[in-house]
Amino acid sequence: MTNPDDRLLGEIGRLNWVVLGLMVLVSLFWQSRAVTLGVASGGLLVIFNFGWLGRSLFKVISSPQTFSPQGFKRNYFFRLLVVGSAIYLLLVRGDVQPLALVAGLSVVVVSLLLTTIKRFY
Repeated sequence: MTNPDDRLLGEIGRLNWVVLGLMVLVSLFWQSRAVTLGVASGGLLVIFNFGWLGRSLFKVISSPQTFSPQGFKRNYFFRLLVVGSAIYLLLVRGDVQPLALVAGLSVVVVSLLLTTIKRFY
C-alpha cells in the first residue's frame, strides 16, 4: 500500500485541471472573449509554473549532489522571469481582462485549499 502523502502532488495536479475547467465554464457566462481568455491563460500559466516547480524540487531532493541549491535558485529566478514576462505580455498584448487573469492565476491556490479541506475532514 502506498501512503496517501505519496500521491499528493498527483492529486493536486489533477484537481488543478478540474478547477481550471470549472472556472473556464463559469467565465463563459460573461460572454466575453477577454474574460474567458484571461481565466484560461492565467490557469494554464500557473499550472505550467506549478509543474515546473515540482520537477525542479524533485531534482534537488532526489539527487542533492548533482543539483546544487544555487542551481535551484537560478532556476527559480529564471522561472520567475518567464512567468512575469508571460503575465506582462498577456496584459499588454494579449487582450485579456486583468481580473479574469488574476482569477485564472488562482487555480493552484484553490486546488491546494480544496485538498487541504478534503484531508482535514
